[in-house]
Amino acid sequence: MLRHLEKNHDPRVLVGHETHDDAAVYQLSPSRAIVETVDFFTPVVDDPYWFGRIAAANAFSDVWAMGARPLFALNLVCFPVKTLSMDVLAEILRGGADTAREAGAPILGGHSIDDPEPKYGLAVTGEVHPRHVLRNVGAKPGDRLLLTKPLGAGIVTTAIKRDVAPREVAAVAVEVMAELNRVAGEVLAGSGAVHALTDVTGFGLLGHAWEMAEGSGVKLRLSARRVPVQEGVRELAARDVVPGGTKANLAWVEQHTAFAPEVEPATRLVLADAQTNGGLLAAVPEARADRLLRALERAGVRAAEIGEAVEGEAGLEVLG
Repeated sequence: MLRHLEKNHDPRVLVGHETHDDAAVYQLSPSRAIVETVDFFTPVVDDPYWFGRIAAANAFSDVWAMGARPLFALNLVCFPVKTLSMDVLAEILRGGADTAREAGAPILGGHSIDDPEPKYGLAVTGEVHPRHVLRNVGAKPGDRLLLTKPLGAGIVTTAIKRDVAPREVAAVAVEVMAELNRVAGEVLAGSGAVHALTDVTGFGLLGHAWEMAEGSGVKLRLSARRVPVQEGVRELAARDVVPGGTKANLAWVEQHTAFAPEVEPATRLVLADAQTNGGLLAAVPEARADRLLRALERAGVRAAEIGEAVEGEAGLEVLG
């Protein structure tokens, strides 16, 4: 649908809707640019407090994915005031506020409407130096690919909705979804070594990797066995406990992806799983990859090297 929108010609627009980037960037001065993003969705867990935390963390993630820091946020609330207790909404907002406090950016207001289905999220404003903007394009042949969180959120939340999620699997998924990408984003941006950066969300790892490959004009080669996956997720995928969005992701990205024969159907679904506040995917020079992995580990981020960028037509290759 975005092709119907007029292209921006303002030279102060550093990143607009014409690309698949994570946020808009608008230059204010030679040393300052504003980063703007918005995200909200329906509940992915039953607990309203944790829904608020997860939704807020997901909205903040786009700012760190641009190499920026958040300044403040505004609440976006859709809520069925006639059918759900306002105590539920209070818990959602409390969760969002706690996450914003952890992110170091206050929530200064917002907007709400009466809606049959609850939805929550944030509009987040951030700041970055114009020369330090990180985008989801720019990967170069020889780069190594780093991922900072395990996959599986979409599959686990579907299992929760179907009441088939083991308690410990569900608990880990909630923890992963609510975890901010702040530390990972700050380490990667501060390194000065990142060629391309994005966060893995609704289009899954394969979808966001394809956007990086297409925009960078390179092939991304992933090793399925090296991609971190939450415990129990592969088993759920093998039982077809998979959201429709994940299946749609795989159907969309398959035309751009060459899978090795040993990459099983369940693994393909996991790699395409629609994430909520997934990790950051970074393309970094080979000479800096090990150093960055150690820096992330020291900062408490469980990152993994999952592949590389190579010469060739834009696309994906997934090995076993």
